Amino acid sequence: MQNRNRIHKSEYGNQNTEVRIQRTTIVIVALLFFVISAFLSAAAASAAEQKKAAAEKKTAKEPTVITSQSLTTDNKAHTALFEGNVVAKKGEMTLFANKMLVYYSEEKGSSNIKKIEAEGNVKLIKGERVVTSKFATYFAEPVEHAVFTGDPRASEGENVVTGTKMTYFMNDDHSIVENSKVFLTERKRGTAEAGK
Repeated sequence: MQNRNRIHKSEYGNQNTEVRIQRTTIVIVALLFFVISAFLSAAAASAAEQKKAAAEKKTAKEPTVITSQSLTTDNKAHTALFEGNVVAKKGEMTLFANKMLVYYSEEKGSSNIKKIEAEGNVKLIKGERVVTSKFATYFAEPVEHAVFTGDPRASEGENVVTGTKMTYFMNDDHSIVENSKVFLTERKRGTAEAGK
């Protein structure tokens, strides 16, 4: 009888040990899963930040070329007033207006544009996106963006967004529109299929 109890206790002890080993294995696998997930998330975030930084650095290095019919500069105020068919081009972005007041700073012998105030028939083109308004203020720092006021209207293809104030972030390619109204045009599926 004692031998049977010893065997039974021994088997029960072995089962407990197996259960503990299984639980420990599950905990270890779960911990490894969380550690790997955290590592992959951090790596993805780091890659996204590096890509964004590279895009910002590339944009920062691109020169801004401004043409107009007349130019008036004020070296003390660090401003330049461009008037008459003004076109400012930087990389893929082009800004048109009747008049632009450019604020710049001089660092290490070169001028850097800090802000541009555009007025009259303002139009910004970047890729397929076109934004028009009466007024716009472009900020180069800390985040490159432009604020459009005076009946701003943005279009991309046949889709149109209007509002009272539109802020467009160039690097992230996204906008914030106040009092927005959106007109979306859907392509008709039947037309494309009928031609086949």
